[in-house]
Amino acid sequence: MRILLYLCAGALAAHAAHHDLKATPETVAYGNYSAQAKPVLHIVSGDTVTIQTVSHALTPETLGVPKEEIPSNLAAIANGARNGGPGRHWLTGPVYVEGAQPGDVLEVRIQKVDLDLPYAQNNFRPTSGYLAEDFPYNRSKLIRLDRQRMLGIFDKGIEIPLRPFFGSMGVAPPAAAGRIDSGPPWIHGGNLDNKELVAGTTLYIPIHVPGALFQTGDGHAGQGDGEVDITAMETSLTGTFQFIVRKDMHLTWPRAETPTHYIVMGTDEEVSLATKIAVREMIDFLVKEKGLSRDDAYMLTSVAADFRITQLVDTKKGVHGMILKSIFTR
Repeated sequence: MRILLYLCAGALAAHAAHHDLKATPETVAYGNYSAQAKPVLHIVSGDTVTIQTVSHALTPETLGVPKEEIPSNLAAIANGARNGGPGRHWLTGPVYVEGAQPGDVLEVRIQKVDLDLPYAQNNFRPTSGYLAEDFPYNRSKLIRLDRQRMLGIFDKGIEIPLRPFFGSMGVAPPAAAGRIDSGPPWIHGGNLDNKELVAGTTLYIPIHVPGALFQTGDGHAGQGDGEVDITAMETSLTGTFQFIVRKDMHLTWPRAETPTHYIVMGTDEEVSLATKIAVREMIDFLVKEKGLSRDDAYMLTSVAADFRITQLVDTKKGVHGMILKSIFTR
């Protein structure tokens, strides 16, 4: 089996092409994931794509950012967003992956994530956030990014390590769902806001429509688990992804892996129900991938897996479970 995997990986590398996808009014989807979306790029399994994104949460001109630091495409993309919705995110794509069919899984290898700007922005408003009743007003804060030291300068004496990642990475939902809001995450991935999905990690998303229709955006320079005021260190990112269609995998919910951990995920309007989904996903993973009985999988989940609140503010709350790869010694 290992030899077969190496041969398959070698074949993908030999035939893979690289593509560049810039963020423009023509390539940005405004606030939704949809099975009816028109692809802006066609690729084949194994190809890599460098995708430029622009953050919908940036209002740099109001915070005194010099004009030369403001992305030149920001205004044009903002004007195009007026015909979008029902959500607010600006998502570059969709990318159509040839051969991807419902029931398959899209393996998204996040190879590189670049910070495009020397600043990020955090905002809260009275209509959202986990403690909206405590903060019934608008506030925005500019956070300078030291990209050489990879630190965010929150304030004098407060420097935050940067771990850039895309808050939203997803495929089209089932066609019956129609055009859905880009805010709540679901079985299609989307606005997962999972801070573990940095460069060097892999995301696995169940495919619901032909071509998968991958979109990404909502760039974060860093975030705390919970994202409690509804935004992270919002900024513009460019990422390089490799896309592989997995016909040997069948998932209900997105999963991921880092160099050190396997990750399962669950989302629901209720945190307790999102947690149950994530726990069941961990048990399912251990049974199918590691050969445990359901009883042993339940017990190993209790003694070795960590369950964390991914985010609390996207209508559907997120919970992810992490288990160390190193505990599996065979």
